[in-house]
Amino acid sequence: MDAVRSDLLPYEKFRLLGPQALTDAELLAIAIRTGTPGKKPLDLALEILESCYTTKHGLMSLMHLSIKELMEIPGIGEVKAIRLKAIAEISRRIARQRQEETLDFSSPEKIAFYFMEDLRHQEREQALLLSLDAKAGLLGETLLSTGTIKNVLISPREVFLEALRLQAVRIVLLHNHPSGDPAPSMEDVNLTRRLSEAGQLMDIPLADHIIIGELSYFSFQESGLLVQ
Repeated sequence: MDAVRSDLLPYEKFRLLGPQALTDAELLAIAIRTGTPGKKPLDLALEILESCYTTKHGLMSLMHLSIKELMEIPGIGEVKAIRLKAIAEISRRIARQRQEETLDFSSPEKIAFYFMEDLRHQEREQALLLSLDAKAGLLGETLLSTGTIKNVLISPREVFLEALRLQAVRIVLLHNHPSGDPAPSMEDVNLTRRLSEAGQLMDIPLADHIIIGELSYFSFQESGLLVQ
């Protein structure tokens, strides 16, 4: 096979060698499609990557950056920003659907990594309630609050009304720490204790409380801190 020319445009390189042969910048250039006066799509892609790599998330920052932030890059208008965010969301959903095929909601590790990409990029804490059936299958996923555990009260009443509505047999509480450190705070410990006690009374046990950090997690069940 003849040597591939180094001056090939990303689209031509894709056609000849396939997507796996392209750099991150070249793939982004194809998504951007058009440049601006004095800038090729590849130039814009490199500027986007430069913005991404100023954060700890690298290329995954495309899911973290807002449309407004993308539009602050010269040459990236609303159409290009929306296109990039759409591609990032498609990638996220594909990854999540693949995980669903083998997900075991009785495994803290699998639950944590299933929700990892959704939660670890959030700038504010989000608390989710997972309602499970007798075989640890997911009946429903409910957003309980957005803010912080310290400032946003999650009442046992709210949690168990939702669990009853979905006819849950057990529940799992899940939330993120934007700091990246999944170690539980005193508020997390107290909330877990209240929900565990209420769950025993309601006969809908709290199976776990999982805290998502930066590519890490904390499970009250695994740590032996969940009183059943």
